[in-house]
Amino acid sequence: MVDNYLEPQESVRQKWQRLLPAGLGVALLIGAGFLAHYYAPAPTNDLQQQVQQLTSQVQQLQQEQAMPAMVLNRYRNSICYVFGVYQVGFPGRDPVLRVRVSGTGFVVADGLLATNRHVAEPWYEDAEATALIRRGATPQLERLLAFFPGLPSAVNITPVVFSAHSDLAILQVQESPAIHKLTPLPLAPATSHPGELVTVIGYPMGVLGMVAKSPSAVYDRLAFRRDDMGAASELAALSLIRPSATCGHLGDVVGDKLIYDAPTAHGGSGGPVFDSRGHVIGVNSAYLDGFSGGTLGISVEALRPLIQAAQRKPASIPSQN
Repeated sequence: MVDNYLEPQESVRQKWQRLLPAGLGVALLIGAGFLAHYYAPAPTNDLQQQVQQLTSQVQQLQQEQAMPAMVLNRYRNSICYVFGVYQVGFPGRDPVLRVRVSGTGFVVADGLLATNRHVAEPWYEDAEATALIRRGATPQLERLLAFFPGLPSAVNITPVVFSAHSDLAILQVQESPAIHKLTPLPLAPATSHPGELVTVIGYPMGVLGMVAKSPSAVYDRLAFRRDDMGAASELAALSLIRPSATCGHLGDVVGDKLIYDAPTAHGGSGGPVFDSRGHVIGVNSAYLDGFSGGTLGISVEALRPLIQAAQRKPASIPSQN
């Protein structure tokens, strides 16, 4: 009888041992729910903030991806191909040096273009020309022309202001009614920071680059032509003066120098460098062979005083600022 009575008591104890942890777990869950309800922030607000942040990031990414096409389409007609010829020689003799000029310029004010000094004054920092000039030779521009997209022929341009400290210059466009209709490019209000997306627009490889992307019939006719002036004039008549856009990121800012990895080539010198908001932050200046991240530009902060100087002075002998 004793054995039969103790066996049920042992079973009840075992049941309590099994139920007690479960009961404690339920109590803890209820307590946690109570605390979460009264003390934790509403999950719907957090979710809304996360969605808003993601939406903002996606919109920014879409804007950056669309920026090259936007600035190219909006400002294409204000970005010109610069072509010229200069010579260096001694009085009474044939020129010792005769060189073609190829670069890019862009409208910064009514009738004024920005470019590099080595485009507007091609013998600037040219070792061969400098050696001749030191021996008494004289440099001279034979011609300097701007080919604008949408214009059927070139317009004459004249250097107005050179920078005394950096590779920048302002050019005056000779009177042309169509030029006054071109939109000046917007200059960035503040200095950019490393990491920003940049877009460079210009004419890398000059006439050769434009001929290479022209229709087959035009390419076959101009590809092996040695007359760059004639080829550029024909491209203009066919509305084939078209700049190219390349993209990259701003790697560093040192003083008035910008370093970025958007690729360029000879002929792209003097082109505008845009930030992700469509503002010009600099003027494309040079590139380092063999280093894809070594494209150099000059900040618009160094360009502003040149524009102001050009607007103050009448068209005459170029000055340095």
